[in-house]
Amino acid sequence: MKILLVEDDEYLAQLLNQYLSDRNYIVDVAVDGESGLNYARTFDYDVLVLDVVLPKLDGITLCKTLRSEHYQMPVLLLTALDNSRDKVLGLDAGADDYVVKPVGLEELLARIRALVRRGRYSRPPILTWGPLQLDPATCEVTYDSRPLSLTPKEYALLELFLRSPTQVFSREVIIEHLWSLEEPPTENTLRAHIKGLRTKLKAVDAPPTLIETIYGVGYRLQDYEDAPSPAKTGRESSNNTTLNAIQALWQRIKPNVLKRVDLLEEGISALAAHDESLQGTARQEAHKLAGSLGTFGYHYGSSLARNIEEMLLQERNFSQSQIDQLQRWLVELRQQFQRHPTAAMPEPPTLPDPEQRRLLIVDDDRLLAEQIAEEAETWGMDVKIATTVQEARPAIVTYSPGLILLDLNFPEPGEDGLMLLEELARNRPEIPVVVLTVRDSFQDRLSVSRLGSQAFLQKPLPMPQIMEVAMEVIQRSHTAAKVLIVDDDPQELQGLTTLLSPWGLELETLDDPRDFWQALETFMPDLLVLDFEMPHYSGIELCQVVRNEPQWRKLPILFLTAHTDSATVDRIFQAGADDYVSKPISGPELISRLFNRLERTKLLQNLAELDPLTGLANRRKSSYDIANLLRIALRHDRPVSFAMLDLDHFKPVNDTYGHATGDLVLHRFGEMLRESFRADDVVGRWGGEEFVVVMAETDAASAVDRLSRLLQQWRSHEFLLDDEVCLQVTFSAGVAQFPRDGDDLPTLYRRADQALYRAKEAGRGRVCSCDPKTDC
Repeated sequence: MKILLVEDDEYLAQLLNQYLSDRNYIVDVAVDGESGLNYARTFDYDVLVLDVVLPKLDGITLCKTLRSEHYQMPVLLLTALDNSRDKVLGLDAGADDYVVKPVGLEELLARIRALVRRGRYSRPPILTWGPLQLDPATCEVTYDSRPLSLTPKEYALLELFLRSPTQVFSREVIIEHLWSLEEPPTENTLRAHIKGLRTKLKAVDAPPTLIETIYGVGYRLQDYEDAPSPAKTGRESSNNTTLNAIQALWQRIKPNVLKRVDLLEEGISALAAHDESLQGTARQEAHKLAGSLGTFGYHYGSSLARNIEEMLLQERNFSQSQIDQLQRWLVELRQQFQRHPTAAMPEPPTLPDPEQRRLLIVDDDRLLAEQIAEEAETWGMDVKIATTVQEARPAIVTYSPGLILLDLNFPEPGEDGLMLLEELARNRPEIPVVVLTVRDSFQDRLSVSRLGSQAFLQKPLPMPQIMEVAMEVIQRSHTAAKVLIVDDDPQELQGLTTLLSPWGLELETLDDPRDFWQALETFMPDLLVLDFEMPHYSGIELCQVVRNEPQWRKLPILFLTAHTDSATVDRIFQAGADDYVSKPISGPELISRLFNRLERTKLLQNLAELDPLTGLANRRKSSYDIANLLRIALRHDRPVSFAMLDLDHFKPVNDTYGHATGDLVLHRFGEMLRESFRADDVVGRWGGEEFVVVMAETDAASAVDRLSRLLQQWRSHEFLLDDEVCLQVTFSAGVAQFPRDGDDLPTLYRRADQALYRAKEAGRGRVCSCDPKTDC
């Protein structure tokens, strides 16, 4: 059971922390109001104990803020302010109890227990689980409208289960929640209460396993199909941005959708008059309605449009009964638009700060943690170490790590890496976690994977391998994926853009497949989404063209299709697609499939194409990208500058200061290059201290100017080493211009390399352009 104590009196905080910890409570301490608010927002607590007079943010404002954000945990105000007005202010702010200092420790503990027993949810709505309902206000329980008469303990048990209907409660947790520490029950007592509750539920025809026993673990409510969701937390209810955006978009495009229905009606009316000239147009409109309506939450409307499309596709010489059926479906379709849509959208994550290079190591082995920290610092990372889970919690709040390296084993009772990982998965999913542990069971790997860890590493492992994985995870987490969507329905594209944009994706949409190849080469997506049925070129044809091009053979392709028969699915996969999503599109399904595909592809690409030390493209990958860039430049008759860069006197750096220092210099240089050039440019490490930079739509003079400014910036970068040595490193560069100095990659490389050698011969630390008169 966890308590957050927000108290600026250091000695009192230590006393209360020690007293409560000795009684098996887990206590986090914050010394000011702002920190307390961050703690409360980040972790789950059973009780908050707040001083009223606090630095930065007073306890009453803190309490009001939490209540306004719908946090329901019990709050006890602990203060020296004892007049009636202060008490009224505190209780009106949402506090559950008000205690005046000085207070006896036993009395304070009794009040905390009372709050815990009352539960953290003092203002709940009626709790439901299928036909089972519990009204906390009246203490009435019904199953399928039939009342249950429960003992107080049976009622408390059922309320505990209903508050967290998917959670498995161990016997210890149940006892902790429902009994005082002074009078703990035996396990037989608990079993007797569970049995009594089951018997009474069975008497009103509830399933006999409604309260399910998870052998060796505890009890939970059985998964109830189609059961209504439990009451939303404040955080859930406040995060409806995507859904609101979808609904706002629907209001804008609704007139266009109704025009489509009008066209569909015209086609059906013509069929009723034995005129089949509009049948094709009507079928196309029905097809588009079937695909797009589901995106906006009209799933039944989409199903009706699908029925109409199929009948228009298959039939000729319609009978009167078929015409009547089409018109009934049409009337029902129009009626759908009088209702509110029921779209369900998963919420996008809070995107990580791309500037973060902070590593938090949570490991009780301080010696190992310090060795990892030393290695990580040579990779340009800022590092913090926490040797207990207790230390890690405040560090997560105040340090805001970009990556957590987490051990699973801790010697202190009540501390467990999986517990912290579960908290992070629930409250801070945007922070990537890499697990480093001696544990090696499949169950551990499964648990870690389910909780969203990015990698599972087993001790012992060489330091460079740990850091390579860490850097790969950071780069993957901070890289926005580029997705190209091709669909001939502009309204469908608008809906998909609204749905996917909040997830940090860079999107390009195309409604005319005739422009596909140009869009593909210009945008260079990480994932391609194709509609199956389009005018001019089908999705199958586009997919086959992509797969025939060596450069794009590995591009993941996901299909959107209304046809899910086995023949269509076979054609999709035979064409080279990786996955498909059936229309009408379910937002959660599309996002899940899209990110699963991106995650897997990104991982494989990073392993194959990125230099782990600098995070830049390796020689093979950058050569592909350069060839593509030159092709596009040739097509549009635009210049491209090709630059070779070499760090000056790099071997003496390794010889004098060690390879760790050399790795640090390479890492920082790669980082600066990544941050200094555009997404359209190509930056790669071609081996050792040699780098290549290719700038799109840039002539040689502009490239020399740009690199010279970068050189000035790099000159000012100082590496402070041990024994107060300050190291500075420069680079030399040579630039060739496409197509003036060469029209292919080998020629450009040779000319730029000649210019680079002239820069070195002239004293290094300078940028030279290719001289067409002397370089050949």
